[in-house]
Amino acid sequence: MLINMNQMLGVAKSHGFAVGAFNLSDSNLFRTVVEAAEGNDAPAIVAIHPMELAYCKDDFLKYVLARVSNSPVPFVVHLDHGDSIESVMRAVRIGFSSVMIDGSALPFEENVAETAEVVRYCHMLGVSVEGELGTIGDTGISIEGGVTKVIYTDPSDARTFVERTGVDTLAVAIGTCHGLYPRGVEPKLRMDVLESIKAVVDVPLVLHGGSGNRDSEVAEAVSIGIQKVNISSDYKSAFFDRAREILSQAGSGWEPNAIFPSCIEAGKVVIAQKMGLFGSVGKASLYREAGMPQWRQAYC
Repeated sequence: MLINMNQMLGVAKSHGFAVGAFNLSDSNLFRTVVEAAEGNDAPAIVAIHPMELAYCKDDFLKYVLARVSNSPVPFVVHLDHGDSIESVMRAVRIGFSSVMIDGSALPFEENVAETAEVVRYCHMLGVSVEGELGTIGDTGISIEGGVTKVIYTDPSDARTFVERTGVDTLAVAIGTCHGLYPRGVEPKLRMDVLESIKAVVDVPLVLHGGSGNRDSEVAEAVSIGIQKVNISSDYKSAFFDRAREILSQAGSGWEPNAIFPSCIEAGKVVIAQKMGLFGSVGKASLYREAGMPQWRQAYC
């Protein structure tokens, strides 16, 4: 079932759980996410960054859209960290049901203006829009990037941003980083900042840089009001650690069907654990019971 982010997170918000957004750029990682979601009857978000899209090419989306549209589990196909209006509209054209425009590095007024323009275009086509306010850190080993110094989201700015842009969801900065944290570094998330934002903003909130954080903190963030958690490095590291193990064995060969099945299983274990942490296991039934209509691309 293919739906947009409003449909996905509206249910999550009303029932108090979060949905994982899992970055991917090839068919094996896609299988890992889809099979984990179906195996746990959990809603999921397929997230593709512009650099990932440049690698996997537009035609890959045809496979993704066909597969999720025929699944009994609800999926959103989401552009992660769209870096320009052009990249966002490319994603809309090829079939994404949700997009993010990341103007967080811009001055506030420019971020508002760019985000509002994307919202105006996308809402005419039934495509949901995520904006970002504040900055996410960068560990140096992720495709999503980030900054050296985290700028926490200001709650009053968040309220103004949502009101003036009309975004459907808001990514907030409370101390996370993209990528896995170096050894000895343990992030501390600012729950007080999240609580202050939640008190003045009614749209679903998004936590970027969800990999590597303590389970207790992620669970607390979900209980406060995070409805979407972005995960990439955690499940990919499990996938490729297993691939390295296989390839290091004598006689491992080079056939994909001999190498990747156990890598997919290793990744699925991590994703299933995350879904349990977010409270989304078994929640796909809520969308089916609600008779959720499948999102349709407005034009080809």
